[in-house]
Amino acid sequence: MANLFNNIAQPNTTISTAEPMKKKLPTPIIIVGAVAILLVILIIVLFVINANKKKGNSSSTGTPTQTGTSAPTGNVTLAYWGLWESDEVMEETIKKFEDKNPGVKIQYSQQRFSNYESKTYTRLQQSTASSEPAPDILRIHNTWVPKYGKYLTPLPANIMSKEEYAETFYPTVLDDFTGKDGKIYAIPWSIDGLMVFYNKQLLKKEGVNEPPADWDSFIELANNLTKKDSSGKIEQSGLAMGTAKNVKHAAEILSFLLLQNNVKVIDETRTTVSLNNARAKSVFEMYTNFAKGENAIWSTSLRSDLEMFYSGKLAMMIAPSWRAFDIINANASIEFGTAPLPQLIANENELYYSTYWGDAVSKDCKYPEIAWKFVRFLSEREQQLALFSSAVTNGHRAFGEPYSLVELNKEMEEIPYIAPLARSAPYMKSWQMGDESTVKGYMNEAVTAIVENNTNVETALKNAEKKINEQLAKMNK
Repeated sequence: MANLFNNIAQPNTTISTAEPMKKKLPTPIIIVGAVAILLVILIIVLFVINANKKKGNSSSTGTPTQTGTSAPTGNVTLAYWGLWESDEVMEETIKKFEDKNPGVKIQYSQQRFSNYESKTYTRLQQSTASSEPAPDILRIHNTWVPKYGKYLTPLPANIMSKEEYAETFYPTVLDDFTGKDGKIYAIPWSIDGLMVFYNKQLLKKEGVNEPPADWDSFIELANNLTKKDSSGKIEQSGLAMGTAKNVKHAAEILSFLLLQNNVKVIDETRTTVSLNNARAKSVFEMYTNFAKGENAIWSTSLRSDLEMFYSGKLAMMIAPSWRAFDIINANASIEFGTAPLPQLIANENELYYSTYWGDAVSKDCKYPEIAWKFVRFLSEREQQLALFSSAVTNGHRAFGEPYSLVELNKEMEEIPYIAPLARSAPYMKSWQMGDESTVKGYMNEAVTAIVENNTNVETALKNAEKKINEQLAKMNK
């Protein structure tokens, strides 16, 4: 470039030092030279401006600005992985967001639940070391943050402050989705938790309309509802509890009982659980005793709790709200209701168990603020009501996702099957397992060892604790 300017500024004319006054450049040549210089400068400036424009429009995902915002300079496409809702259920709400945000495209994909956790985690891992794409927005369980946090982008304060978050959602949500660093990593898609499913006809035969609210009366009713033949074999169970293999939510039930009995299950590092202690032993003994001895109300020889329930052979079972779909699909004629979990009279405060899902933003997402803007949009009142309605109309379900917003608690009270959540949601609690499938697997393994192999409770829990902590040290670090 320097040579270019030198050639323009110094035309091919020889000037003698001996006669400086006689060899002056003609005025027209000076003017032409100046104009040429200006033209070159103008061309360079236009070239730079044009190059910057092309750079800004060269990708659909682009690059965030230096100020930390992620306003698009061109079209933006965000990949969104969901679970329960079909394209038809999501379509109208997604279009509404896209219309409000021109240039933004949400590509929704309903994932299969059977391999969702392993597929999602693997994809997030791969995205940090290869070009394998990860979803920009993904669904995570409320216990996953210690395992997934390192692959997620925290919620920006300008999208929703921590104070607003705490006021908008239930206390369990703030606890569950806050990482060890104090940052929030998901906005709840819904609220859900364990509740009691009961067969109305079987309870009426005992002169009862609904399950009692306290544990002592609840267990008494379960015993009365259990019917055995002359050999002592259970023909009708009052309550599915005591085993792991044929109780679908055994680990969640045990977690609830541990929390209800004031067991501090996991430490602040989210890498060490405590199961081999007096309180935890008491919980596992109480739980497994329901399937042991002459007074057992449940057995390892029975079909799964879900099958027993929809066949009319089980009076009560404990599960999240969505199990209602399985019951309705299997036996639409069965009359059943739902009720909050029973409480310990000795406890000053109510406590229920939360198990639900939220939407998070991948660390690999090029436009995290736009993604978070969409996630917040989904959690707002108008969208929650619309999605609930769409799940019923377009998804052909008995009900949509239970509302995560505190302000919609009253509305939830009027909805069949999920009304108990309105009562329990303000008092729900969970614990951050991180590697949920592994933790639940080892807890179930301990129950099976106690019930089927007659393993000492202390030995079973010591083994489970060791295996869980070895895994969490790797996955939750």
